[in-house]
Amino acid sequence: MSQPIPVQITVGNAQDLKTLKSSLLLTVVRVEYNGAGLGESSKTNVLPDGTAEYDFSTSFEYSPDGPNSLDVLVQKPLLLTLLEVAAKEKKKTEKVTPLAQAVVDLLPLLQGVRSLKVLAPLYAVPAFPSAMPHPEATAGLEVIVSTKELLLSATQFSSGNLLSITLEAAYSVPEAFTPDAQQNYMACLQIPAAGEKELPLLFKNGILKADGEKEPFPRPKNWPLGPLLAPDALNIPNSFIVGGPYEDEDGELTKSEDRAFRIQAESSRRVVWDTEIRCFLDAAAVATLQSRIAECRHWPVELCRMSMSSGGKGKASKLDKRDEDKQIAFHGVAYVNMLHLLCPGVKQIRGAFRVFNYQDSEVFEKTRVQYSIFRDRRSQLSLGKERLGTSPGSKAAPNKTQKEEKDSNATQYSEAGTFLVMEINLDRPLVPKRLREELVQRVKELIPPHPALPPRTEGAKKVVEDYHKRVTSVAVAILREYHELFGKQLPDQGMMDHKTMEEQKRQLNYELNTSGKYFAFKEQLKYSVVKIVREKYLKTTAFETKEKLQEFLSELYVYLVDHMHMALNKLLSGEDVSPAPPPYTTRKQLLLFAREAEANKDLNLASLFYKQRIARDQRSIQSWLAYGAFCLLHEDATKAQECFQQAVCLDPQHIQSLLLCGIVAVKLQHYEEAEIFFEDACCLEPSSIIAWTLAGLFYELQNNYIQAERSFREAKKLLRAELEEERRLLEAAEGEEKKPSSPSTDPEKIPDSSADKPPEAVEGVTSNEEATAVQEVPEAAEPQPPPCTIFMKTVEFLMKFNAVRNPNVWAQKGHLFYLQKDFDKAKDCYERVISFVEDAADMHFVYLRLGSIYLDEKEYGRAKHIYLLACDNSASCLTWLGVGIACYRLEEMLEAEDALSEANALNNTNAEVWGYLALICLQGGRQLEAEQCYKYTVKLGLQNDALLQEIRAAQHRFGFGDPSL
Repeated sequence: MSQPIPVQITVGNAQDLKTLKSSLLLTVVRVEYNGAGLGESSKTNVLPDGTAEYDFSTSFEYSPDGPNSLDVLVQKPLLLTLLEVAAKEKKKTEKVTPLAQAVVDLLPLLQGVRSLKVLAPLYAVPAFPSAMPHPEATAGLEVIVSTKELLLSATQFSSGNLLSITLEAAYSVPEAFTPDAQQNYMACLQIPAAGEKELPLLFKNGILKADGEKEPFPRPKNWPLGPLLAPDALNIPNSFIVGGPYEDEDGELTKSEDRAFRIQAESSRRVVWDTEIRCFLDAAAVATLQSRIAECRHWPVELCRMSMSSGGKGKASKLDKRDEDKQIAFHGVAYVNMLHLLCPGVKQIRGAFRVFNYQDSEVFEKTRVQYSIFRDRRSQLSLGKERLGTSPGSKAAPNKTQKEEKDSNATQYSEAGTFLVMEINLDRPLVPKRLREELVQRVKELIPPHPALPPRTEGAKKVVEDYHKRVTSVAVAILREYHELFGKQLPDQGMMDHKTMEEQKRQLNYELNTSGKYFAFKEQLKYSVVKIVREKYLKTTAFETKEKLQEFLSELYVYLVDHMHMALNKLLSGEDVSPAPPPYTTRKQLLLFAREAEANKDLNLASLFYKQRIARDQRSIQSWLAYGAFCLLHEDATKAQECFQQAVCLDPQHIQSLLLCGIVAVKLQHYEEAEIFFEDACCLEPSSIIAWTLAGLFYELQNNYIQAERSFREAKKLLRAELEEERRLLEAAEGEEKKPSSPSTDPEKIPDSSADKPPEAVEGVTSNEEATAVQEVPEAAEPQPPPCTIFMKTVEFLMKFNAVRNPNVWAQKGHLFYLQKDFDKAKDCYERVISFVEDAADMHFVYLRLGSIYLDEKEYGRAKHIYLLACDNSASCLTWLGVGIACYRLEEMLEAEDALSEANALNNTNAEVWGYLALICLQGGRQLEAEQCYKYTVKLGLQNDALLQEIRAAQHRFGFGDPSL
């Protein structure tokens, strides 16, 4: 047993006491801890300025095994009560009245502090229960708390963890809950303590509130104490319940369909605690907590209503023993999913958890807990006057009425839809999150060094041109030196004699050498020569023998002299020395050429153009990404990985490159590497919706649903903020009052159904029936744009870099553009779909819509081809009608009539089929058949006005009578 450690408490002076009561003259301070009085100060006068000097000291003992243990110090504050002493009257005792209370949090004593000095606010005690305290009071009490030695060593504190649990409220409680002073609403859960012990955390004194205003945000958290004389003294300093969107919570009832129910429940009958209980977990308890969560993610939180005992002290033990055997009324349990705390970096979970009636088998199945705290381990809770069951005078054996009450209580929580809102905090995460520096280092380790790239295209030509420029520059400089020495030689002065020329040459050499200019000119040429050696002759290593070196130098000398003469002759001949011509093609043109070759299925040529883009500028990240996307599309994931890794090498903070490295690592089944890349991307740019969504998809692939859920939630939160900002800017630009938002911009209406599914789940969004219905009414007025979701944004990114090839994704995207009447983009998507070897699930509608776009654009040959493909795939009246229209526009009348006859055979109630048959008959001079077809067209109610006008124009053009007769 360790020795107790004294905790010394000194009450110094008080300030602004007159704000509590202006006539205050004489006061006393009483100090309490853990329900025990530690003493009172002497009577002290309050000075005119509102101060008072108490200079009172007291102490209590801290002992791990005593009443003031570690768990108590973490949970309970020091309580100080300010008492007013009224002036003594004749033959009457002094009247002592509680005036205010203050609390001091002792937690810093466990965090490496030996002396704590605070100015604790004094909260006024109301004159009577319904009175409001003085909100303007600013009184404070100076308190110093100290110990001679640390209560926890630095090692003990750093290896442990501080756990805080806040029970906010139980909402939508059963109607049988009544605001009875004899009823105490409680909740309890157990957490691991040292060794095999369990520490029960009991939340008492829940306040039942009727319908009315919901609880405000933010609002203070309360100490786990009984009622105090000053209600505000229950508030924990600087600790608040801040709430937040339901979608960001970790519990249940977070879907959009739960929103209305929760809003209603928050302003209806509820039990409110707003209480925080803290406990310190040593290293062993932390390990136990982590292993328990891993073994069973759900922890039971029990809920019940208890009656206050009214029996005398002498009977309490006998009656309490008998009461323990009775059934518990309104005994419920909520299952809190703690698995989120095993996600890296997670220190807090908060959410709503449904309450069910307590059933042993169900509790054991979900939590592996074999006992009830309230029923089987009541003795650990120190309930005091609270008791379980009915009145003290009732018998031990439950009677028929009690059994009926139990049965009726069993389902009340479920019927009412009761749920608890809780928050669980840790001082530091159970699983630390990797630091950015560590992730950067891991990324570097994952990317192996790449060999040097081959020389650039046309590099030799460029360095030779550069040599010519340098020679010309040096020659011009030397000529300038000559002119300064001897002046310019004019043409009419005649030829210079040889002797004079030699003398001037000697003087010029002397001047260049003595001034250092010769050395400077030589240095200008040196770099050009080095580049010629590297680029022209590809010499980058030492020569094996001196003979080979000499042979090379001779060859180089001849080459350099020849090109020096070329440059000088060009200069002296008066020709303009133009700069080197620009490359024949730009990187943008090379990309166009690459895509053209790719479209023509010439993959080798496309690859060459992509490589030439990179050779043109090897530090262009986009060139590497484009080539990587090309490799990814054509199933060369290893080559794609090299390209994306090279992009990361160029810029380790380029988020697209990091994400693509993660994606290709998944394709290669290098899952540990993929996690590093995704985690690094999220750490680098925590505001990236795409990064969080891809991370969520990766964790979902790994069956890590908790971390997937958290990643998706973060992405949705960012999307809501983005859409809200877009809406705000739009409203500000319009200068109008706030209007109801469309589904695509309302952050509160982001759906949780089909539109908000990962790419692999989006494939089957549109069923055949739905697509048919859409096809029947393609001209619906003003279709609503599709809702924006995190997965739609991510699919755009994946498709841009060919990271997904499911033709169904392109088909769905095409349908969205089609409904938005963006036919150019729809056509592009549909053409991609039909380019895949594998067909999309709804190819029929892809063919129909692409064919209709081609008809509108008068690309009749393409339309005919597409509609024939549709007929091969799944023939219908509409597919053959498309073939017939295309053939008619191509003036292929026999094929057109055959196709329309097929359409008519499949559905003889289509007015357009009869209309085009009428046109064909008019073209062929078959007036009787044309009239018959036209009558069917009118009878079936053709809605195509353009076709009707065309039929009438044909009738007049070919000189027949009115077909309507």
